[in-house]
Amino acid sequence: MQASEVTRARAAVRSTASALGLRVDSAEVLHNSNKLTLRLAPCDVVARVAPATDRVAGFEVEVGRRLAGAGCPVAALAPGLEPRVHERDGFAITFWTYYEPVGPAELPPADYAAALKRLHTGMRAVGVPAPHFTDRVEQARRLVADRARTPALTEPDRRLLGDTLRDLGRAIAGRCGPGQLLHGEPHPGNLLATREGLLFIDLETCCTGPVEFDLAHAPEEVAAHCPGVDRETLRQCRTLVLAMITAWRWDRDDQLPDGRRLGAEWLARIKRADGT
Repeated sequence: MQASEVTRARAAVRSTASALGLRVDSAEVLHNSNKLTLRLAPCDVVARVAPATDRVAGFEVEVGRRLAGAGCPVAALAPGLEPRVHERDGFAITFWTYYEPVGPAELPPADYAAALKRLHTGMRAVGVPAPHFTDRVEQARRLVADRARTPALTEPDRRLLGDTLRDLGRAIAGRCGPGQLLHGEPHPGNLLATREGLLFIDLETCCTGPVEFDLAHAPEEVAAHCPGVDRETLRQCRTLVLAMITAWRWDRDDQLPDGRRLGAEWLARIKRADGT
């Protein structure tokens, strides 16, 4: 979010939290890109804030509620509050438990793999309707095709990204069928080391598909601790995920810090893999 939006979002969160009986003396920014994450103190609650037009907050709350109830390693919604989306001043606000980080910044690959396996096992027992991973691939492909939203992409790069997204999405779906419920983006930034163990956050990206799609977001060393994974599907998923996150970085409205530089680097990797 832009600085002016952050100021408004903080005010909306404070007002909402106060109405819910939470004491908020400070609202520290933990993460700011297209959405804003704040740590509220001294109540030690995390507020996730998005534009009210972003309709995935309710989905994330429902998924988080069900997964936590099933014992999955996920961050829980804030205790003592009704699990729902609060709308104020054009923002959608949800409240979650804050967990103090512990342990090393880089997680051991074996622990990472074990946490992801526990998540997938729990997800297979939770009946949450979710989009197929190819729906997310199609969103990225439509973004790439929209010259007004991605004006800085050259036409050759636009074709390369679009073809990669279309062809790999179809190939993986054809190999793997419907799959199971997934996190959608279980990269290191979405996995916390806490006193309660490793916990996944940011559940708005949950989708269905092959477990290799989730594993493609993790460091490569993690796969060595996942026997039974289809290595060819994983290879294709890694390239597909790279193409997807590259597409998001070329969105004119993308607010990830240093996003355009990352997008250029990732696009160069895709070109090398493609031999162009």
